[in-house]
Amino acid sequence: MRLRHIPGSEEAIALSPYVVQEPEKQKGCWHNLFGNANPIAIEVGMGKGRFIMELAKENPDWNYIGIERYSSVLLRGLEKRKELELTNIWFLCIDAKNLADSFAGGEVKRIYLNFSDPWPKDRHAKRRLTSPDFLKVYDQILAGDGRLEFKTDNQGLFAYSMEAIPAAGWKILEHTDDLHHSPMARGNVMTEYEEKFSAQGNPIYKLIAGR
Repeated sequence: MRLRHIPGSEEAIALSPYVVQEPEKQKGCWHNLFGNANPIAIEVGMGKGRFIMELAKENPDWNYIGIERYSSVLLRGLEKRKELELTNIWFLCIDAKNLADSFAGGEVKRIYLNFSDPWPKDRHAKRRLTSPDFLKVYDQILAGDGRLEFKTDNQGLFAYSMEAIPAAGWKILEHTDDLHHSPMARGNVMTEYEEKFSAQGNPIYKLIAGR
């Protein structure tokens, strides 16, 4: 995915009241920041943030953390955040491979991966967010009964994930090749990409995994 860098985005993020600047200092004590003991869900690669902000509005009894490594993308999400009165959501500008530096074991109840970069070339397979390397990271922070939810419009990435996740010792609990025409569509919150792709007639793939 090609991204246009927005000048000053790093500075804006550093000054944002909605971004945790040193998340490693919150490791093991995120509930203190939220001021409650509600379960924590994170979205890795949140993009412009529509999905996770909608979840935060609909579920005040959950705490949400949106994670986006690209400052120019996160900045657009922060612009939307300013319009909302929410107390159950924060944002991080970090790389997903470093999640275990910011979250303690079992501290996260749910992980969302939505329309991640498919990295179609075999030599880039390790960069896929459902690769064994990333699954090891998720395993370090996800609660024993926690869930990983993954959506994509890319058939190749979905097929890869359906094999890679069980191979890493996880279990596929539910899956569908056509989300919007399946029972899994109940309560589904669409992302910007999902709305675009489904409008074009593309099927949306989804799986839910646990250990």
